[in-house]
Amino acid sequence: MKKLIIITLLMLPLSGITFAQDVKYQLSSHILDITLGAPAANVKISLEKMDQDRNWSLIDEKYTDENGRIKDFLKEENGTNHQGINRLTYFVEPYFKKLNQSSFYPFIEVVFEIKDQNHYHVPITLSAYGYSTYRGN
Repeated sequence: MKKLIIITLLMLPLSGITFAQDVKYQLSSHILDITLGAPAANVKISLEKMDQDRNWSLIDEKYTDENGRIKDFLKEENGTNHQGINRLTYFVEPYFKKLNQSSFYPFIEVVFEIKDQNHYHVPITLSAYGYSTYRGN
């Protein structure tokens, strides 16, 4: 014989409870392997920013997810200004080695400028002997 268990939840007042807001990021990237017609997963991408002396400083390094994406570069916080010249470096040689495929590019550098507070999406379409990039959304 099955027992029916009824659980009663007390309705607690919500005063004093705060809810976390969604965290937003100003920069994302994506790699699509156009030879396979599939996303390039587990590719390291580094983000650097150019300083006033034209030197590069490492900001972050991440790996693409199973959809070939990194969605969380440059966390948007009150008072944070990410404007300036940035460089994304896509380390694609290990990706092609896993596919037992030779590649012309050991890495790909994409330099771009963030000019405002809008979201920037910098994807690349990739093959072993070519790539293309653009500002997406």
